[in-house]
This record gives sequence, C-alpha cells and structure tokens, in this order.
Amino acid sequence: MTRLSVNINKIATLRNSRGGNNPSVVQAAIDVQVFGADGVTVHPRPDERHIRYADVREIKPIITTEFNIEGNCREQKFIDLILEVKPDQVTLVPDVEVQLTSDHGWNTLEHQQYLRDTIAIFQNAGIRVSIFVDPVEEMVRGAALTGTDRIELYTEGYARLFAQGRAADAVAPYLHAATIARELGLGLNAGHDLDRHNLEYLHRHIPWLDEVSIGHALICDALYLGLENTIQIYKRQLLS
Repeated sequence: MTRLSVNINKIATLRNSRGGNNPSVVQAAIDVQVFGADGVTVHPRPDERHIRYADVREIKPIITTEFNIEGNCREQKFIDLILEVKPDQVTLVPDVEVQLTSDHGWNTLEHQQYLRDTIAIFQNAGIRVSIFVDPVEEMVRGAALTGTDRIELYTEGYARLFAQGRAADAVAPYLHAATIARELGLGLNAGHDLDRHNLEYLHRHIPWLDEVSIGHALICDALYLGLENTIQIYKRQLLS
C-alpha cells in the first residue's frame, strides 16, 4: 500500500501571513491524521517563512502515524533538529538558502561521499533516510551507493508533461527510475506537484511506491472541498 503523507507547510504560510496561531499547524497535523493521512510532512527552511523550527518540536508529540521532515542537510541547524526530534524519516533535499521551493534532486555521483557520511549520521540515530533524486538512472544508481534507505523521485517534470496531455511521456522516465530503484533494493517515495488529477496515473504505473508526499495542491483543494474530503479523494487515487 502506498502511504499518503500530507505536507502542512502551506498551513504555516497562512498563519505566518497574519501572525498569531490561526490556523494552528499543530491542530492541522492532528486533523490530517484523524482524516486518514498516513503521515505528516514538514519542510523547515532557514528563514522559517512557513514551518518554524519550534513547530517541528511541537508537532512531534502528537504524531500517531509517521513524521517526515524534509530539509537541507548542509545546514547544521537542520541536522541538530533532526537528531533532537528523531522523526520516522528525514528526506534530504539539495536546496539553497533562498530557494522558493525544491526544484531538483541530488547529484548522487558528485556528492556521493558527502551523502554517505551524512546519511550515516541519521541512520545511526535510528532514523530512516530518503534523498531527493531526479528520474535519471545514473542518479538512482549513485543513490544506492550512498547507503540511503529510500529515494524520493522529484515529480515536477512528470506533473508538467501530464498537464500538457503527454501522460505516457511524463511517466516513462519515472517508471524506468523506479524499476532501477526496486532492482537495487531502494525504498521509493515520490513528491512535488502531484495532485488529484495526476496521482492515480503515476500510481497505476508505479504501484510499488512506498509513499507520496503532497502539500500545495492538497491544501489548495481543501479550500474548496474540505480537508477531510480532500484527503480521502487523494487516498482513493492510491487504490489503483
């Protein structure tokens, strides 16, 4: 079964735009789990423009499913937070400090030793590690050499071509990368720009996905459809 982890960063963005604690990200984390999500994802950034480091600490005690924290492991502050909070999974992304959103995967060949050393830090603390990877065979094979538990396929390219009506072209490199990952014994996650329109097609072609992490589109849908209903709609896309 492919698990749905809901990224609640956009809840924090709305809260931060006004100040105070409305909407509460802690309550949002509680609610998405009650409404059927299989996990909660957050991605704290150095400027804390959405999820704050303090939020991460407050959310951890109310997790009843799985807690996934994404972030840039080049930041010592991020490493320290992960070792303190000890989520179920840490997803390492190669962001720069001012990046608006994640837009590429790791070069697992160029940064192989760095990733191997960093991944070991988290695994020695009992934390599962996933690393953000583009759907390129060489990058997937390089990821296997880092010792990571899983990779997360960066799906912006899939979503863009799917929206253009090129579904077969969109999914082809992801299916190839996912097949290589399975052959290498890597767990497989996916995320970025997945939505209720393109998720079912991706899952139908790669049914062995362990987890999808979805935030922006799901929260946007929830404005119109309601959070509980939206989560159930997304869960149904994973039944193919």
